[in-house]
Amino acid sequence: MVWDATTDVLVVGFGAAGACAGLEARAAGAEVLAVDRFNGGGATELSGGIVYAGGGTAVQREAGIGDTADAMFAYLAREVGDAVRPETLRRFVDSSPEMIDWLMGHGVPFEASVCTYKTSYPDNRYYLYYSGSECSGEFRAVTPPVQRGHRAKGRGASGKMIYQPLARAAFAAGVRFRPHTRVVALESDDSGRVIGVRARTMADAPASVRRSFAAMAAVAAKPGIYYPPLRRVLEGRLEALERRYAREIRIRARGGVILCAGGYIANREMLARYAPGYTGGLALGTTGDDGSGIELGLAAGGTAERMDNVSAWRFIAPPSAFYSGLLVNEEGRRFIDETRYGAAVGNALVREQGGKGWLLVDAALMGEARKQLASEAIWFQRLQAESMLRTSAVRADTVEEVARRAGISPEGLAATIRAHNEAIAGDRPDPQGKPREFTHPIEKGPFTLLDVSVRPKLTNPCPMFSLGGLVVDENTGAAHSSTGDPIPGLYVAGRSAIGICSESYVSGLSIADCVFSGRRAGRFASAELSETAA
Repeated sequence: MVWDATTDVLVVGFGAAGACAGLEARAAGAEVLAVDRFNGGGATELSGGIVYAGGGTAVQREAGIGDTADAMFAYLAREVGDAVRPETLRRFVDSSPEMIDWLMGHGVPFEASVCTYKTSYPDNRYYLYYSGSECSGEFRAVTPPVQRGHRAKGRGASGKMIYQPLARAAFAAGVRFRPHTRVVALESDDSGRVIGVRARTMADAPASVRRSFAAMAAVAAKPGIYYPPLRRVLEGRLEALERRYAREIRIRARGGVILCAGGYIANREMLARYAPGYTGGLALGTTGDDGSGIELGLAAGGTAERMDNVSAWRFIAPPSAFYSGLLVNEEGRRFIDETRYGAAVGNALVREQGGKGWLLVDAALMGEARKQLASEAIWFQRLQAESMLRTSAVRADTVEEVARRAGISPEGLAATIRAHNEAIAGDRPDPQGKPREFTHPIEKGPFTLLDVSVRPKLTNPCPMFSLGGLVVDENTGAAHSSTGDPIPGLYVAGRSAIGICSESYVSGLSIADCVFSGRRAGRFASAELSETAA
């Protein structure tokens, strides 16, 4: 076989997982080449920039937040279920403080400014907050709530403040990067060992074409993420340029190939096949989250699990007053503790309520909520909240009338309010287990029902991304074959793989898992290089 390039470790996809894999492989002395179909950055660069970490990180200690590894493990064991083995989760938890130190050592900025109230994403005053369901009744019964959402310091959505420092550190360490290079197949030798890839690269296209390709890729990623028709047009143009200008190359990887190419949420065909109930959401990822990394692994003999698992986000706050409202279904019945993380709410809507739901608030809560918008929300959160109040709300002076206007059961809603109010007045637990500090009697009108249903809507979308992926050896990150044996020379990390958050997601857990699994794959791919050389 003729090779156009050779390296020790080849990283496919250069977001957070890919950058971390490259850094660890270089630290072990391996030569590293990273390729990416677009500009690099992946979903991490577009994200809010949250890393879920605890157990006494340097940032927590500076903020005066007491946390232990045992408390973090207790929370996550309840949250993520059987996504990974307990011993893998324990390694993740125990290495959490070191992970934050490692990220800061590579230039990722964090700050010990604590958000004391519960919110879906803090404003630019705060960079350490409750990023999951720690404050909810079910979880505080397991362990006291602790702020573990480490937001990289940067105004607005600060994902770029994680990816860009990691990318700079990787390049400074000697990682070579080829953007606009699309891997189309893995190459294996006669023994089944993965020894390289076949790819199509735009590297030899005219400079003006490469600039146009890069610009369109950036727009397709964001703002294209929020306006799918624009993204689809740009995707077509990008594919046309690849067909015309890309040439095929083969890249040899002496130590191994690491797939870090993201999930499949941008692939509508795969979404309809694996998770048809989630086609009404907003694809939270780049055009590169097309499942190609997963499909490459499957073609090489790998296996995939939890492909029907998608994280759907329906946040009801800010404003934080809305946590004291009541989430109800078509029958007017509550179906979840309103303080649960937005992905838990979204999945309950999709899986249990046919995607339909409403948030009920009374006049007092609405007044408090409007006051909080200016102080608790970043601009895009204010935009979404104001849009929901203007276009997705029905109001009436009585509970019966507001229910009729919304199209839900007046009798069911009235019964729900009675049960809720009687529990509060009688000093009894909330029927859905909501902590008392978030409860509020629904008493005086006008009453408002806010439509929080999961459906396509530009101003108040329901972001989603896939959680399933290729099965890996949890000690090394090596891809597993259908027989359960590692596939020599093939490693997987990030959302291309089954990981910590593959059953249940809270903010920061995906990026934390990208760091954890990316570093693991980089270390062991380098170790395999030494073994093959010997």
